[in-house]
Formats: sequence, structure tokens, C-alpha cells
Amino acid sequence: MEPGDAAHPGPWQAVRALPPRLLLLPLLPLLLGRGLRAGAAASSARAEAEDSSAMEELATEKEAEESHRQDSVSLLTFILLLTLTILTIWLFKHRRVRFLHETGLAMIYGLIVGVILRYGTPATSGHDKSLSCTQEDRAFSTLLVNVSGKFFEYTLKGEISPGKVNSVEQNDMLRKVTFDPEVFFNILLPPIIFHAGYSLKKRHFFRNLGSILAYAFLGTAVSCFIIGNLMYGVVKLMKIVGQLSDKFYYTDCLFFGAIISATDPVTVLAIFNELHADVDLYALLFGESVLNDAVAIVLSSSIVAYQPAGLNTHAFDAAAFFKSVGIFLGIFSGSFTMGAVTGVVTALVTKFTKLHCFPLLETALFFLMSWSTFLLAEACGFTGVVAVLFCGITQAHYTYNNLSVESRSRTKQLFEVLHFLAENFIFSYMGLALFTFQKHVFSPIFIIGAFVAIFLGRAAHIYPLSFFLNLGRRHRIGWNFQHMMMFSGLRGAMAFALAIRDTASYARQMMFTTTLLVVFFTVWIIGGGTTPMLSWLNIRVGVDPDQDPPPNNDSFQVLQGDGPDSVGGNRTKQESAWIFRLWYSFDHNYLKPTLTHSGPPLTSTLPAWCGLLARCLTSPQVYDNQEPLREEDSDFILTEGDLTLTYGDSTLTANGSSGSHTASTSLEGGRRTKSSSEEVLDRDLGMGDQKVSSRGTPLVFPLQENA
Repeated sequence: MEPGDAAHPGPWQAVRALPPRLLLLPLLPLLLGRGLRAGAAASSARAEAEDSSAMEELATEKEAEESHRQDSVSLLTFILLLTLTILTIWLFKHRRVRFLHETGLAMIYGLIVGVILRYGTPATSGHDKSLSCTQEDRAFSTLLVNVSGKFFEYTLKGEISPGKVNSVEQNDMLRKVTFDPEVFFNILLPPIIFHAGYSLKKRHFFRNLGSILAYAFLGTAVSCFIIGNLMYGVVKLMKIVGQLSDKFYYTDCLFFGAIISATDPVTVLAIFNELHADVDLYALLFGESVLNDAVAIVLSSSIVAYQPAGLNTHAFDAAAFFKSVGIFLGIFSGSFTMGAVTGVVTALVTKFTKLHCFPLLETALFFLMSWSTFLLAEACGFTGVVAVLFCGITQAHYTYNNLSVESRSRTKQLFEVLHFLAENFIFSYMGLALFTFQKHVFSPIFIIGAFVAIFLGRAAHIYPLSFFLNLGRRHRIGWNFQHMMMFSGLRGAMAFALAIRDTASYARQMMFTTTLLVVFFTVWIIGGGTTPMLSWLNIRVGVDPDQDPPPNNDSFQVLQGDGPDSVGGNRTKQESAWIFRLWYSFDHNYLKPTLTHSGPPLTSTLPAWCGLLARCLTSPQVYDNQEPLREEDSDFILTEGDLTLTYGDSTLTANGSSGSHTASTSLEGGRRTKSSSEEVLDRDLGMGDQKVSSRGTPLVFPLQENA
């Protein structure tokens, strides 16, 4: 019998017959030992993981602390640049030096610091090696990397050329001083543009409103297309001679024409203001530069939105062209409406509340409402530059009247300081960007062609438009004015901000570099030659802004009517833009009384059936005349309390008395009769010869007695 059969069971069969629980007893010490060792290993692994996590957190904290320190150093660099600029400006003003403006100084200091950061600091790159990835059909803005179960997020900063792989991000400080382009649009541009609208010289601006609109809209469009077409020829030449290493489309050339058409004669206007140059020339240059910034940014957005149907996305398509025109009109009108509505809302809030009792709260609300206009327009898909510009104009025309005396002074000073700091910050960054920016594309042919195209584009819209405008103007634009406007076509903050906003492609990088050099040249050369040019062109300086030009001045050919009245009050309405004259009566009789404490009572201008609404909207100050409203601005020479004005049967005089009167004001036995709207139009535009003095400002009465 074999061992292990049923009759004689062997030891193995005996063991198999035992219950399973008994079989585990001899293995228990072994299993317990292995379990203890496994638990110890797991505990050790957890401890190592915790130590590793603690080390990673410590390293992250140190990295964040180092990043914070570098951010502080970069901001301190710009603050020191601005401080040095201000001290040098004081020295230049003290020594009466005019060959270099503060914006040029800021750019020079930025260049010096950029050279130091670019070549005087050691490389501290944190890149260990480059990782090669398969090329995808579309670009990603965010990259998630899974390393051993841990996810890391990386943000795309843009494409670089193969030759710059080893030098990319070579210095952390260079990376820190390279600001996000959105900083310029959301932080630095709003106070600059709002100050331009809020400090608008209304008298001379509205007198030249038609010409300003023609230069800003039609002139900017003409300049854009001329520069774009000339630069397309330059690009074709570059392709022939082998100087073009990547794609450069016709739409890219038009985009460059749009952004470079944004003039910014801040240097020229500062010298004009200091020398008290001719006020009408100042108004033409200032109005054109303010509005054409808005036109340029909307025009560039429309060109970007130009997308023809079909395979060739850069060919001309009539449908896409008219769609771009519609986008231009829609964006501009929507932005204008949004800015004006925000200003109206602020005026209503300040009128129907007692915020003037708390000037600090009033100023804070005014500041936040003004700034939010820009962000609201951008969030809704419109253009914040246009919105905040017209918000500033609306605030100055309506809301300013409702503010307390302290808030009026605060708001003007606040936005003036913000404008000064933001503008000099941008010009300092321009100098810095020439050496710290990592995506420059220098092309001598493109740069030289850009200078020629800009000169021809400026000439093509200044001289022809001036010729056609003079056909309908009584206040003609002389040749010396036209030459000065041609000379004053500087490029500045807006062109730079539009160029730096998108530098992802080869064409946009070349545009940015060229724009930077154009700004340098125009600010330094043209800005420095402004004073000699004024002298060479025989343009008046030392002019009182409230003084009208002499009738026989070469720069002004005023067509006068018959009689002595035409030299005085009647000339006001003749020289005012017809667009302004059409709007003025409606504004004076309805809008100003509704939105401010000034103007005629609505009970006298609205129909009788609107009596309840008129009484609710009319401010009590209009009836009591307890708070005569005067804008602290020499452009608004007289206000409602300075003349005897008639509203229906009520007459308001300069001393606040009231009485019954007819609907007209007569002088010298009825030899002249005017409506109240005409009187106030004459008064607000500040024409006439009779002068008094109030608050240290020469006041000009438009009422002139006949001998």
C-alpha cells in the first residue's frame, strides 16, 4: 500500500484533515512579523512624505518671499525713476530749459535703467532643461503637468525663436519689470483719458468742434489707410530682398496704420500751455489728439474683427469690410452712450442726495464712478477709452456743478496728479522696454518705411482737410497753424499701449519695436523743436486764454457783419460750430436744469402738463438763487447768476432778486433783443469787450451797449 492511502493515512493527509484555523497557528508569528515590518515601512514612508511635503512648502514659501522681494524692487525702480524725473523737471523749469520735456526725460532714465538691468545683473534663470512636446494644431494658454500624481499649472507667455531658447527668462528682474499689457489699459490709461475729457477747454473746443471732429474721425481714417497701404508696399519690398522671415498680411499693415495714427502731442501741448500759445491752435491739437486716440483704438479693433469667409482669410471681402464698418460704428456709439450715461447717473446722484455735506464721500464716489466706466465698457465688449473720455466730458459739464467747493478742487487735483504719474510711468516703461523686452524684431527697412509713411499720412490729412474746412469756416485755419499741426503729430502712450497689447506673432513684434522707436524720435526731436518752430511760424505766444484774436491777425480771417454789434456778441454765434449751436439750446433749457442746480426752472421751459415733474426735477437753488454756480474754469467766463436772465415771467438778476418780466432782455430802448438761450450762449463762449473782475479772473460780458 502506498503511503497516504485511505487505509493508512500519511502525515500530509493528516495535516490536510486539520481545520484551516489550526493550520494558521504556526504561521501566525511569521504573519505578525511581516505585518509589523510592513506597518513600520508604511509609517516610515508617511514620515518621509510628510518631511518632503514640509520641505516643498518651505521652498514654496521661500520662492514666494523672493518673488515678493523682486516685485518690490521692480516697483521701487519705477518710483525712483519718477522721483528722479520730477526733480529734473523742477531743475529744467527753474533754469527755463525747453529743449526736452519731462516725457523725454522719463524715457531717457528708463533707457539707463534698462541697460543696467539688461547687461549689469547676473542671470538667475530657473530653467534646468527644455522639454520637447509634440506640436498641436491649436495653441493652449494653460498647461497642466502630472508628475507622480502631483499636478502643476503653467501659463503660456508666448512663442520664442529657436535661437533664444537658452536666453529666455535669463534674469528674474527682467521678467518682473515686464508688465502685463492689461496693466496699461485697466490701470494707467483710464486716468490719462479721463483727465483729458474732464479738463477740456470747453469754450475753444466747442468753437472749433466741427474741425476737431473732421481731423479726429476722417483724418485718422485717411491716415490709417495711407500708412497701411504704404507699409504693405514696404513689406512686399522686404519679401523681395529676403528681409521678411515670417508672414505679414495686409490686415497687419492696416492694424499698424491704425495704432500709429493715434497722436499724443503731450510735449507740444505742455509747451503751448507754458508759453500761452494761441488758444485756437491749442484747441485744435488737443481736441484732435483726445478724440483720435478713441478713434484709433476702435479702428484697430474693427480691423482685428475683419474675417473674410473662405479659405483665404486675408483676401478682401466686401461683406467682411462692411461688417467691420458696422462694428466700428457700433463700438464707438455704444462706448459713447455708456460713458455719457454713467456721467448722467453720477450727476443725478450728486444732485438728489446730500453728498455735498460729506466732501470725502462725494469725491470717493465721483472717482469710483468715473473709473468703473472704463471697466464696465471693457466688460461689455465696448472700448473703455471712448467711454471714459465722454464720461469725463459729461462729468465736467454736469456733475461738476453739483459738487461742493472742496470736491471740485479735489477731483481736479486728484485726476491731474494721477494723469501726471501715469503718463510719466508709461514713458519710463517705454525706455525700459527697449532693453528688457524679449521679443524685439528690428527691421531697418520697415522702420525707415514707417517714418516715411507716417509723415505722408499726416500731411495727407492735415492739408487737404484744412483746405476743405476753410471753405466753410469764418475763423480760418492759417498756413502757419497747418504747418504747426503737421509738425506736432507726435506718437506717445496710446500707440505704445496698443502695440504692446498683442506681441504674439512675428508681425506684431516688428510693429511694437517700430512703434517704440517712432515714439522715441517724435518725443525727443519734435518735442525739442516746438519752441523754435513756434517762433519760425510767427505763432502768437503769451496770449490770455480769455482774449479773442485781433480781427486783422494773419492767422484769423473773421468775416464780420455790418454794424458794431457784429464785432462783439454776434461774432460768438458765427464762430461757434453749427453742431454746438443746434445742441446748445436743448441742453441749456432741459438737460442742465434736470441734471444740475443751474439753468432756467423747468416749470418755465416744459409744457404746463409736466408741471409736477418739472417741480420735482428743478433744484430749489434755481428759485432761491442761494447757491450761484460757477465753474472754476476761465473758459466758462460767466454763469447764470452774472446776467439778468429771463425765464418766462421770472427774471433772475446778478444780485439774486426776482420779479416779473417779459420773455426778452432789451438794451438801449429795445435796439437789441435776444432770447435767453442766445444770451447764455454768448456768455458761455465768452465774447465781448466789457470786463469786470471776480475771484481774480477777468470776466468778459457779452452784452455791449451801442453808442
